[in-house]
Amino acid sequence: MFRRLVRLQGPLGNILSPDKVCPRNQQLRCAVNYSSALVEKRRFYKDVSISQSEGGLYEVNLDRRKLKTPGGKLFTAPNEAMAIAVATEWDAQKDTLKYYTMHLTTLCNTALDNPTHRTKEQMISAALKFLETDTVCYRVDEPHSLVELQKNEWDPVLHWIENRYNVTIGSSSNILGPEIPKETKDTFRQHLKSYNFWSMTGLEFVITQLKSVVLAIGVIDRHLSVEQAVLLSRLEEEYQIKYWGNVEWAHDYESYELRARTAAGALFVHLSSESSTVKRKLMQN
Repeated sequence: MFRRLVRLQGPLGNILSPDKVCPRNQQLRCAVNYSSALVEKRRFYKDVSISQSEGGLYEVNLDRRKLKTPGGKLFTAPNEAMAIAVATEWDAQKDTLKYYTMHLTTLCNTALDNPTHRTKEQMISAALKFLETDTVCYRVDEPHSLVELQKNEWDPVLHWIENRYNVTIGSSSNILGPEIPKETKDTFRQHLKSYNFWSMTGLEFVITQLKSVVLAIGVIDRHLSVEQAVLLSRLEEEYQIKYWGNVEWAHDYESYELRARTAAGALFVHLSSESSTVKRKLMQN
C-alpha cells in the first residue's frame, strides 16, 4: 500500500527506464546499463510522482511505473526531500532524456546498487588518498605571478581547514607534494566516519570533481560556495587562459559542468543526512 505525496505534471528522467530489470548475469549486464548514462532516449512518460512505502522509504513513479536502478533494484530514496529532488530532475527533462545531466539520480543509483561493492571504510580510504595530492597543496615555484596567486587564493582556505579541524596539512612545490602527518589523516578519517554511506557517496563524488579534500569539505561545511570552490580548483587553468587565451566555448562549458556536478554532489550530501520530511518542516515554519 502506498501513499501518494507529490504529483508533478511534466517530464522527469534517470539512468534507466523504470521497467528495465538487470538479469541474473549481473556484472556484465549492469556494466552495460551504467555505461548507458551517455545515451539519450526519447521521453516515455507524462507525469512524475513520489510515494511512500510502509517501510518509510520513498519511491519515484513515472506515470504508473516504479523507477528502478540500472541494477534492477526498486529505486528508493531515504527521505522525502531526496525523492522530490530526484523527481524534479526527471521532471526537468524535455522530449529527450539526458541522463548525463541527472547527477542526483546517478548518485542515488550508485548508493543503491553499489556497483563496485565497496564498504564505507573503503570509500573513506579512497577519499583520503586525494589529501596526498590535494589541489591546494601543490604549488608552483614559477612564474612569480602564479606563485603569488596560489598563495593569496589557496592559503586562506588551507588555514581555515587546519584551524577548523586542528590539523596540519601544509603545501609544497615538490613534485611529491607535502608530507601529510598521520595525525591529520587519522583526524579526517574519524570525521568522515560520521557520514552515512549515502553521504559518503556524495562527498567522495565532490572530492573527485575538485581533486581536493580541502575544497570539498569547504563546500560541505558551507565555508565556500560551489562557485568559489570550482574557481579555486581551476586556478592554474584560469591563470593560463588569462595569458594564452580561451578555446571558444570549451573552457566555459567545462567550468559549467564542473559547477553542476559539484553542486549536485554537495546537495546530495546534505539531502542524504536529512531525516525530517518536507511536510514537517513546512509546519514548523
